[in-house]
Amino acid sequence: MSTYDVRIWAIREYKGNDRKTGKERKTYRVRWEVAGREFGKTFQTRAMAESFRSRLIIAQREGTAFDAPTGLPEPMARELNSRTWYELATAFVDMKWPRAAATQRKSIADALTTVTPALLSSSRGAPSESDIRRALYSWSFNKAQRDTGKPPADLAPVVKWLSANTLPLAEVANPATIRKALDLLATRLDGGPAAANTVARKRAVLYSALKYAVELRYLDAHPMDFIQWRAPKNAEEIDRKVVVNPKQARALLTALRDTDPALEGFFACMYFAALRPSEVMHLRNDECDLPEEGWGWLHLSGSTQHVGEEWSDSGEMREDRELKHRAKNATRDVPACPELVSILRRHRQEHGRTPDGRMFNAPGARPAPVSKSTYLRAWRQAREKALTPAQQRSPLARVPYHLRHAAVSLWLNAGVPATQVAQWAGHSVHVLLKVYASCIDGQDQAARHRIEGALGTPEPDQEG
Repeated sequence: MSTYDVRIWAIREYKGNDRKTGKERKTYRVRWEVAGREFGKTFQTRAMAESFRSRLIIAQREGTAFDAPTGLPEPMARELNSRTWYELATAFVDMKWPRAAATQRKSIADALTTVTPALLSSSRGAPSESDIRRALYSWSFNKAQRDTGKPPADLAPVVKWLSANTLPLAEVANPATIRKALDLLATRLDGGPAAANTVARKRAVLYSALKYAVELRYLDAHPMDFIQWRAPKNAEEIDRKVVVNPKQARALLTALRDTDPALEGFFACMYFAALRPSEVMHLRNDECDLPEEGWGWLHLSGSTQHVGEEWSDSGEMREDRELKHRAKNATRDVPACPELVSILRRHRQEHGRTPDGRMFNAPGARPAPVSKSTYLRAWRQAREKALTPAQQRSPLARVPYHLRHAAVSLWLNAGVPATQVAQWAGHSVHVLLKVYASCIDGQDQAARHRIEGALGTPEPDQEG
């Protein structure tokens, strides 16, 4: 629907504080009316606002019809409406793919797959929800798969429907649409609320995708910057109920030695040296300094991620990467206590050196890191053997990663300076104290004693 009933008003200046930095900032809003309906666009600078307003005035003076739904001159509306969410999302995936790790590629695809159903323009002839999710995740948002050519026969009709039935970006930028998309990100497939970490991760991907649209000049401003939407609170602190004490940890390691002795050292590295599972899988024999007596060292050089062959550049199920939050060639040295040194020396003696140099490999003729399913199965069996029925039902050491939490908590409780713990664990001090604050035991009692000392002993009342 087109109209010539257009009124363009003066630019309005707004003063406020930036939500992220708290600093004072100004924004400039262009306002106009088309067929009695008010429209507006906000810009970060006056120059950008004046440029956009000039385009509207020129179109009005030249007698160009305005598109009533978008409020834009018809040439601008056609240009904007020619770009759909599906085109933007696939372009965003292609831009991110070359420099993203395989795990990040999966995360981006997962987030975009979650939000796309909120950005469909029609339900007519729509495939099932499961087919839509499968087509988006396994093909549309996987550049390696799209680069092979046409989608698989069973997905081709779904992909064709999706490419023709997502909203134009002008409608995606509508506040009501953005809010609908955010609400969907916060909901699980079964209708329950999604975990706060999941919502934060997926929201960041959506924000980045729309920021890419601004970068490409498909949108004049980021639509999420003007939405007052509150994400679920993120409980970043570790729950102390998952942290095992030394006695419980040793019971679990003993159970592992009985059920799967080749993995005792694998889990010992997580408890005694706070290694992540991916770092243990990457650990090489020549990176382990294991003296006959005393402390040793583990010189970490990378991590091995389980990613799936369709997401990696090599086509392998696993991918060797740099250490988390480190540069490609960075290393991290972690001390190995005498108990861990003894376990690893015994592992070498009983299981030998692997052909590819890894400390821990899956059994078989072809060298390969221990699979995730293998070490998770061994962990479940160890919990059943080492813990009481009540403990098994509790969150105590429910997943192997909880051994790392126990290690870091133990170091902090032992009085090791936070800067040193952060260096060994591969964290920043800020994150370390924020995440492990509730697991530092005994500090409240020590603090009360210090307060008593500062207050001193009260003097007795003087009477008579």
